This record gives sequence, structure tokens and C-alpha cells, in this order.
Amino acid sequence: MLSRLLSSHYSVWIGFVLCFYVIWIFYVLYSGYYQELGNYWQISLTMAFGSYVAGSTPMGGGAVGFPVLVLGLDMPVSLGRDFSLLIQSLGMTSASIFILVSRQKIAVNVLIGVMLGVAIGIPLGLFWVEPNISELLVKLIFAVLCASFGILHMVRLDEFSTYSGILKFSTRLELIIGGLVGFIASSGIVSITGVGVDMVLYCILVLVFKSDLRVAIPTSVIAMALTSLYSVLIKSVTVGFHEDVFENWLAAAPIVVVGAPLGAFLVNILGRKKTLSFVSLLCVSQLFWTCSNEFSYLGFGGVLATLCTVFIVAVFFETIRLVSQGNRLQNAN
Repeated sequence: MLSRLLSSHYSVWIGFVLCFYVIWIFYVLYSGYYQELGNYWQISLTMAFGSYVAGSTPMGGGAVGFPVLVLGLDMPVSLGRDFSLLIQSLGMTSASIFILVSRQKIAVNVLIGVMLGVAIGIPLGLFWVEPNISELLVKLIFAVLCASFGILHMVRLDEFSTYSGILKFSTRLELIIGGLVGFIASSGIVSITGVGVDMVLYCILVLVFKSDLRVAIPTSVIAMALTSLYSVLIKSVTVGFHEDVFENWLAAAPIVVVGAPLGAFLVNILGRKKTLSFVSLLCVSQLFWTCSNEFSYLGFGGVLATLCTVFIVAVFFETIRLVSQGNRLQNAN
């Protein structure tokens, strides 16, 4: 393992990590923040697992950090979203560099299309969608997205694990599909929760393109990294970030910069199927966590509506799978 990491084509990633640590150590010592980092041990511990998830599954580290900050530590939704974007812009960028220097296959045309959609969707979402969404609705959107993702894998992971390669369509069609995914997911999900492009893209890759998980997951990781970087850039020059996000990011940053790439590496040893099964269970569990936490606002009617929405999204994913399968059989005949 060590000899592989020290090989010449990994030097770019190693250089990136070393540069980060030099800057981080200098900053915390010079600014005196090292005296306060211990106060944020919860988020550091959380992101030790979250960064593995970010690198080994189609879920950003924010998918773990968001519920812990918002549900577990009772922080504002804006803090959870901003933390997700900032921590992914580092951890998933590090994982993306590792993926690229590892020469893992990615769906290039679809990825380009996604980023074209994101380029339009993120500003639209940040300036017009996010300001008009309540905190409760943000929590529910996040819970529904993750639970639907989890249910999809509980039902179809055995099938997904058999896929090899990836179906090819025309370049134009791949760009269009990617563009729609990027625009819808970034404007309607990422802008309010800080996560989502990776999960939605992954679902489309396995449902429509019958993509090998070894192609779908790296592609989704890179898409979320680029989306997070772009979102951070837009927010930096416009609306800014929650006032408490920097300290949480500073505490978690030295963990995720190696944790996410480590996840991308270790999942090949531990197995994607086992990792995805465990993460899917957590995704469904956090739905009930959210409903329990917000029951005083939701009531029985609100909980029932939330569960119905999860069912509708799950049926939508299954419909996409069946339609895609039918079209392929028709073309084959």
C-alpha cells in the first residue's frame, strides 16, 4: 500500500496534502486557534467517518456532517449547509485528485454536462430558492433525499453490483442528461442543503446508464467536489457564510483531507457493497431521526406526508429504471 502511494503518479496528491498541512499548522499556531480546536471534537470525530463516506460512496461528507450539526447539535440549517459545502470543497477535492491520479474511469461527457447545469443552477438556487425555504423544509428535503437513496440501494444493490462498464449514448444526449441533473440538483437541493448532486448523478448513472459502481462513484465524487468549490466561490463573493462555520471547518479539515481519499482507496479492499449497505441503513435511519426531532412541528399528518414523499421518490427512481430497461430491450430487438 505504502509503495503504491509513493509511486510517481501519486506525487500530485501527496503534494496537495502536504501543502495543506503546512498552511493549516502555520495558521492555527500563528492565530492561536489551536487553543480552541478541542471545543469542536464532536465535528472532528463525525468527519472521521464522514470523510470515508465521501470518498467511498456517492454521498458527500456533508451528508454525515449536516444531520450531526443540525439534528444532533441543534445548529442552524445555514451552518449545516455552509459546513457541508466548505468541508466537501477540501475533502472531496482531495479525493478527486486521488481518483484522477489513480486513473479510475469516469463518465466524462455526463460529468461535463452536470457542471454546465451546476453553473446555472447554483446561483439561481442560492439567490432565489434558498431564501424562500424554511429550515424545517430544508431538513425534510435532506431526509427524503437520503432515505430514498437508501431504499434504492436496499432493494437494488445486488443488481447494481453486477453492472460492468457503462452504456454509451450520443455525446449530445449524455451532455443533455448531465445538464438536467446538474441544474435540477444544484438549484433545488445543493443550494439549500449543501449536498445532493453526487447522489442524484449516481442514481442516474446506475439507473439509466447501467454504470459499473467503479465508474459511477468516482464520477459522482468529482461532480460534488467541483460543485462545492463553485458554490464556495459564489458565496465568498456574494452572501458569505454562517459566522460559526470556520471554526468547525478548521477542526475537521485535517481529517477530511486524507480521510476522503483513504475512503476511495480502502473501499476497494473492504468492498463497495458492504459499505453502501451500511450507509444505506444510516440514510433510512436519519429519516426517522428527523421525524422524531421535528414531531412537535410535523404532527402525525406531517410525518405521514414525509413518508409518502419518500415512497413517491422511490417509485420515481424505479420508474426510471424500468423505462430505461424497456428502451434498451426495444432497441436490442
